[in-house]
Amino acid sequence: MSKHTTPITACLLICCPDRPGIVAGVSRFLYQSGANILDASQHSTDPREGLFFMRMEFQLDELDKARLEATFQEEVATPLHMEWKIDYSDQRKRMAILVSAYDHCLLELLWRWKSGELPVEIPLVISNHTKLENDCSAMGIPFHYLPVNPDNKAAQEQAAIRLLEEHAIDFTVLARYMQILSPEFVGRYPQRIINIHHSFLPAFAGARPYLNAYTRGVKLIGATAHYVTNELDEGPIIEQDVARVSHKHTVEDLVMLGRDIERQVLTRAVKAHVENRVLLHGNKTIVF
Repeated sequence: MSKHTTPITACLLICCPDRPGIVAGVSRFLYQSGANILDASQHSTDPREGLFFMRMEFQLDELDKARLEATFQEEVATPLHMEWKIDYSDQRKRMAILVSAYDHCLLELLWRWKSGELPVEIPLVISNHTKLENDCSAMGIPFHYLPVNPDNKAAQEQAAIRLLEEHAIDFTVLARYMQILSPEFVGRYPQRIINIHHSFLPAFAGARPYLNAYTRGVKLIGATAHYVTNELDEGPIIEQDVARVSHKHTVEDLVMLGRDIERQVLTRAVKAHVENRVLLHGNKTIVF
């Protein structure tokens, strides 16, 4: 157990069968614990699925985490059949980045981190190319080069997993990492790998999406950030955005616009994950 004499902020995420009294029960418990509720959001799928989701952010002057969680489980969670977790502001999430040769998403994340807008620790970047090593080194972030080919892919994945485990990584971001992860890799980190896809899913998958979009004469281009599952590009969607385009835009214009959308969408998705604003319901997300 650890005691804190300065205020600490905590975020409580809840999923349980919908019924009257859930908000009252949680609020009463926090009030009796001396907590000040800073923010509360909720969503019900009733009457179709009958599930209730809630995110509650609160602050305590003194916090005995183990006691708080044990008491909450006994007095609130068990009677209401809750699935829940609490994250604390004094424990920053540790984020790894996997990237290939495209730099725009990586540099956006590093800039947001450096400026303090992204409150995470970044213990390492892993890449199958050396192109971005200097960018990482300039910010003091260790860079690990793991080249991938058909003969060594499995071994390099194991090397990446060892690095993630050694650095106690909480979640991983694929910042345009142009490799498909194996089911073993994905299975180790459920809802803990975030990918940015260069299209407004499911359109224009593949290696040259903007050329395909240009050829089809599209009027919208976009990007999608989602959790990685074993179904390629079919994981729960966290964030999406689009931009209107016309016949006047060249392929180069689409690439430039697309990269801008990609880095914004990925950043918003990562922030939502870090701020504990994402709850999963099957293959869809509730993003508060």
